[in-house]
Amino acid sequence: MTAKNVFVLGLTEVQRGELETVRGADHYAFHNLLDYSILVNTAEIDFRGLLEQARRELRGFDGSVDAIITHWDFPASIIGPILSAEFGLPAPTLESLLKCEHKYWSRLEQQASVPECVPQFAAFDPFDDEALDKIDIPYPFWVKPVKAHSSNLGFAVEDEAGFREAITKIRAGIGQVGDAFNEVLSLVDLPAKIGDADGNTCLAEQFVSGTQAAPEGTMFRGTFNAHGVFDMHKDDAGTSFERLDYPANSVPEGVQQRMIDITERYIRHVGFDNGCFNAEFMWDEAEDKLWLIEVNTRISQSHSDLFAKVDGVSNHEVAIRIALGQEPRMPHREGNFDVASQCMIFHDEDAIVTRVPSDAERDAIRQKYPETTVTLQVKGGERLSELPNQDSYRYILGKLYIGAEDRRQLVERYNSILEELRFEFAPVEGQKGAA
Repeated sequence: MTAKNVFVLGLTEVQRGELETVRGADHYAFHNLLDYSILVNTAEIDFRGLLEQARRELRGFDGSVDAIITHWDFPASIIGPILSAEFGLPAPTLESLLKCEHKYWSRLEQQASVPECVPQFAAFDPFDDEALDKIDIPYPFWVKPVKAHSSNLGFAVEDEAGFREAITKIRAGIGQVGDAFNEVLSLVDLPAKIGDADGNTCLAEQFVSGTQAAPEGTMFRGTFNAHGVFDMHKDDAGTSFERLDYPANSVPEGVQQRMIDITERYIRHVGFDNGCFNAEFMWDEAEDKLWLIEVNTRISQSHSDLFAKVDGVSNHEVAIRIALGQEPRMPHREGNFDVASQCMIFHDEDAIVTRVPSDAERDAIRQKYPETTVTLQVKGGERLSELPNQDSYRYILGKLYIGAEDRRQLVERYNSILEELRFEFAPVEGQKGAA
């Protein structure tokens, strides 16, 4: 049997291991498409350049292009489906993707299809000095670009001074993603209701609170399916995500099903098909109120190892099957652990990294805590504030992927590993303690 050639955008060595967990992996040949360093781990995005380079790589391949999958945020989340369509492979339409990825457009479509869970929102121009006067949302509220990576350039605003401070930071950085996103928006006819809300526009949103959870699933040839729900635990300050736990148990199953049902209504409304999704919700338990945060048009790479630990295969399983034109199916609870988590390794202040855990130290962690993976996002000599795609409130040094028998053991392992991992830092010039 000839192996199917599966191209994976921004493939890393950790993800190669995750891909090997999918059923029938020996019948697939996995190929990287666009290097991670230029697609993901960069502050500069040349969308048209990346798209053309990917086309050249695929056209220059000596063999068939059987599937193209992605698990990264923009621009990979758009490049993958565009290429799939060009090579005659199953993929969502560009318009359906943008109705999810453009935060303002998405809110308008949510308002039309699932209005009961949409917070108050307003688009504004961050370069308009009078923008605050046009936002009719009481403090506190969030401000964020209509397109950004994770929590980058997202701020909780408590008053006018906080708004001005946030806007100063947004103005300095919004173009890094916004300019590239504008290149994508130019490929479709935007509806009149979007107005002038291009990639360098911001969104103000009502501040909502509660317990956060995220369903993930697929839509294939009009058939919707959810294959898992995750808990999203924030840190004590409530601004940064500390852990993603699978399977979810922080909200009742009935509430999880409501999240899934709302997601289905929305993605059917925007015409999303032949693709994977993950959605984020907030549940206000006191009011039994659900708030939809966002819908992402891909499997989440943060979920991949956790699915493998609990269900026995990575979520690449369904992405590959859809890309091959096959019905997506995930096994259930066939993994080696009852619960798994992606846990963040944070540092709270800007600093120069002088030491990171060695390969030997990371291997020792894996020996002590079976199947635990430690990934690093920093290297010695780097300044934390200069790293691309960082959280607006805390710096992410790396991530842990941990499996356990139960949640108590999971938290214990997380805390123990944090104590055992040795990072060292030097203060930056001008900070207290700097030379």
